[in-house]
Amino acid sequence: MDVLAGLLDGPRARGAFLLRMVMEPPWSVRVEDRAPLSLLCPTDGEAWIVPDGGEPVLVRPGDVAILRGPDPYTVADHPDTPPGALVGPGGACRSPWGEPLHETLAMGVRTWGNAPDGRDVVQIGTYPLEGEVGGRLLAALPPLVHLRAGEWACPLLPVLEDEIARDEPGQSVMLDRMLDLLLVVALRAWFSRPEARAPGWYRAMADPVTGRALRLIQDDPARPWTVASLAEKSGVSRAGLTRRFHELVGEPPMAHLTRRRLDLAAELLRQSDATVDTIARKVGYSGSFALSAAFKRVRGVSPQEYRTGGAPAAAGAVLGRPAAGSAPGRPVSRAVSG
Repeated sequence: MDVLAGLLDGPRARGAFLLRMVMEPPWSVRVEDRAPLSLLCPTDGEAWIVPDGGEPVLVRPGDVAILRGPDPYTVADHPDTPPGALVGPGGACRSPWGEPLHETLAMGVRTWGNAPDGRDVVQIGTYPLEGEVGGRLLAALPPLVHLRAGEWACPLLPVLEDEIARDEPGQSVMLDRMLDLLLVVALRAWFSRPEARAPGWYRAMADPVTGRALRLIQDDPARPWTVASLAEKSGVSRAGLTRRFHELVGEPPMAHLTRRRLDLAAELLRQSDATVDTIARKVGYSGSFALSAAFKRVRGVSPQEYRTGGAPAAAGAVLGRPAAGSAPGRPVSRAVSG
């Protein structure tokens, strides 16, 4: 498996939120849903993304913006427009004065906004759970990735625009897969750019020695690797591998192996109903006790606590996702405005 394929193999949306937001200026929505990853793709008009502590970014039709959580951000017609809606975890969408807005601004299946014919139309896709994306991918991304229309090519955008408001059997599954593909296409374009700051292990894949060891860990993390066995497979001494690995990756081989195993365990805990013991053996631990000890030491919680601790609400739930087949709600012109 090549390095990029290994990094992009993680996205697996399951009931992810997709929304068509239709807005007439002035409008501004502050998002504090703590979702790990969101994609914004304008199809008409434009929108400003204003991350906390970062410079505003203007996105236009054909662009894609990838926002890595959990940091909040604002989406608006202009950076100076004050938020008229606050999106938070737990399914809360309210005005700055605490007024519930999700029913007021619903306009049909997966459509939300302040005017049916609003100037600005943005397709939004959100992964609500970190396990659906993968810790390695999130660690490789900056808080905001912006690709302009001419910097990436994706034939899925017109299809997504057509499908997002449909209410057909199996629609949610199809939209999940479309979101995954959209993300992979965007990330492939991003990581090909020189300004993409990939993590050390990603860059180290180009090294003939360290890259070999990394691929062995990536392709078969459950194998009982040791520094000696990795060094033998890589054609160097144990000391040589340890020194070179640490210089290029930033951590020893066994620490990287542990991280890889725990990332996989975290994904399986959120994506499957398998027991902790089954997951432990699948990722290379002798049993649930060994996995729990490592998981608690590195992540601060036990595997069971991680599985049941609750994930941040998706933007979709927060924005008042209408029930399938619901009738368009009463449009409120400029209900989300400054």
